Amino acid sequence: MKIYRTKDGIVIEESENFFLVPGEDWGQWINDDNLLQKAKKFTTTKPAGKELIKDLLAPLGSNQELWACGVTYLRSKIGRQEESKEAGGGDFYARVYEAERPEVFFKSTAHRVVGPNQKVRIRKDSSWDVPEPELTLVVSSSGKIIGYTIGNDMSSRSIEGENPLYLPQAKTYDACAAVGPCIYITEEPLDKNTTIRLEINRNNKTGFEGSIAISQIKRSFEELVSFVYRECSFPYGCLIMTGTGIVPGNDFTLQSGDEIKISIDGIGTLVNEVG
Repeated sequence: MKIYRTKDGIVIEESENFFLVPGEDWGQWINDDNLLQKAKKFTTTKPAGKELIKDLLAPLGSNQELWACGVTYLRSKIGRQEESKEAGGGDFYARVYEAERPEVFFKSTAHRVVGPNQKVRIRKDSSWDVPEPELTLVVSSSGKIIGYTIGNDMSSRSIEGENPLYLPQAKTYDACAAVGPCIYITEEPLDKNTTIRLEINRNNKTGFEGSIAISQIKRSFEELVSFVYRECSFPYGCLIMTGTGIVPGNDFTLQSGDEIKISIDGIGTLVNEVG
């Protein structure tokens, strides 16, 4: 089952049928440990067509925060070590990959996050920029994983590589992230063979593509959630990006006009243009 946030309200998709849930606040409605059961109650009404899926918004309420995790895949560890080698910071990433405590950080408030088909940005003071395609957890205020979506954690590799202490500047700025197109809810955890795919198109040609299965992540999703929630409360719940395992080569950087397509099995495809 999928849940969309649109300008007209909440839309539920079940078996290619669509149901409108009007007049509900997204953040309050989605923050429910029994979200799947709640959503099923709305699928007993007369369904509508796919025309309800228009004017999609980021599935993030105005009072919700977006957090992120880093160095959770081996490829990410290697990539971070490469970019920070000259600054002498490579050892930090090797150590956090093996440490008991993972890297978790605050990514953004809702107003700096864009939705499907909206423009993400690269920093004007950055010379090396990449998207980071990430399975993103939807977590209730109690800390329960209630759904999944797709996240694009835009990142300045030049700024972070210069000094790991510059991480907040490399990660957080206007239109620094995209999430969507929906929240996928299921009774069972995602299959470990679920695959994340990234495609970057430039001038109608593929500039980069890659894929990875979520089985390659080093830490469990529950472990990542536990560290984010350890000393922070989230009255409306939050979204947590789980890290990337797809890192473009050192010779690639995003440019204005690039199209970023991130697909995850079962969830769909998130498409954004670089502004």
